[in-house]
Amino acid sequence: MSPTVLDKGVLDEGVDQLILSDPGLIPLFDTYDVPELKIEKNYFWALCRSIIYQQISGKAASTIANRFLELFSSGKNIKPIDIIKINMDKLRSVGLSKQKSSYIKNIANAFYNGDVNVENYFTMNDEQIITELTKVKGVGKWTAEMFLLFTLRRPDIFPVTDLGVQKGFQIFYSLDQIPTIDFMNQKADKWRPFRTIVTLHLWYLVEGPFEW
Repeated sequence: MSPTVLDKGVLDEGVDQLILSDPGLIPLFDTYDVPELKIEKNYFWALCRSIIYQQISGKAASTIANRFLELFSSGKNIKPIDIIKINMDKLRSVGLSKQKSSYIKNIANAFYNGDVNVENYFTMNDEQIITELTKVKGVGKWTAEMFLLFTLRRPDIFPVTDLGVQKGFQIFYSLDQIPTIDFMNQKADKWRPFRTIVTLHLWYLVEGPFEW
């Protein structure tokens, strides 16, 4: 049985279930109408993009991502071999750090060698996928979570280490400081199995509509 995908139907069902389990979320849902996540086809590019977005603002990351894609005639249809062949200096020329350029090279090699096989992901749960992806140097849990959320559209992802989620949590609950991870996890436990929906709304609370 394939894992649930956060399509429009599941999104609407999830909001209804979340309101029942935690009525306190109603003001958050009333503030923003989070759109359905886009269907993505190139999982390799999606994982590279997650690396680009690590630890920088969404706007800056989007600019670098667009410059990155301009290096390749295939655009978003890039393949691992394209990254393997390209010079590191060219990757760095678009604003990528040496470290991130290296990580993207690692991902390309992992896909090319079969160490990462996304065909298996349709039958794997979230933790299994995180375990496999984080074996690739440069792919941490946050990067894997972004892949699960935006690319595989898994409905129960709550990236507690993400600064945007932390800030959204702080704003929504009127906290004096960034909440602890333990506190966030405790509060979010009642949001299962639809934590992705709350994650998206918390991001919107901080950034407004954004493009990943």
